[in-house]
Amino acid sequence: MSAIAIISAWAYGGMAAMILLLFLLERKFPKAIDRFEENVLAVLLSLLTLLSFIQVVLRYGFNSGIDGALELNSIMFAWLILFGMSYGIRTNIHLGVDVFVRMLPRRIFKVVALFGAFATFLYAAILISADWLFIFGSETSGGAVTYWSKMFQINLGLEDVKYPAWFYEPLGLDQRVKRWVAYLILPVGLSLLAFRSVQAGVAIYRGSRELIIAGHEAEELVAENLDVLKE
Repeated sequence: MSAIAIISAWAYGGMAAMILLLFLLERKFPKAIDRFEENVLAVLLSLLTLLSFIQVVLRYGFNSGIDGALELNSIMFAWLILFGMSYGIRTNIHLGVDVFVRMLPRRIFKVVALFGAFATFLYAAILISADWLFIFGSETSGGAVTYWSKMFQINLGLEDVKYPAWFYEPLGLDQRVKRWVAYLILPVGLSLLAFRSVQAGVAIYRGSRELIIAGHEAEELVAENLDVLKE
């Protein structure tokens, strides 16, 4: 077995353990998990905004800047998106067009809703690894886990993002942040997306949720505030 295959196997095991732990913790401490996910997104968004603001001030006010700010901004933006995808499904805030499906008979509507959840899960599964598509005759291979495993094996550093001297020198680390650290959100975010898609599908099947999207939220918001608008 190649080194990449061994690292990938460990990555899949880690993803499975993370999802199992999240499932168990969410059943026992649902509010704590809610706050954790919200706080992660809030911290990422705050750091992204703060770093961009400081960089603009330094660049146009002092003709200076922070080394690696652009690359770090890109990484944090990727973390925000990839982590936020699963949060959006869990909280049902992904926007979509549901005009047509809501005209369907109730049973067909539910089938279409379940298909939407399954399609989202399939999207995450293909991005995680496309190797299994050979059963359909596809020659596509690789995916997020394979890519991350390669980054872990070659142990390359990012171009511009570096640790401060007071951090890396005492610990004997390389100055540049490793790419596998920055790209860890790929398997983590996509596995969370797959997990939340399955959860949404189960909720739709049980009747506690209608769709994996929230396409009609604007209509409901107007209806709830109709009296306020009249005033």
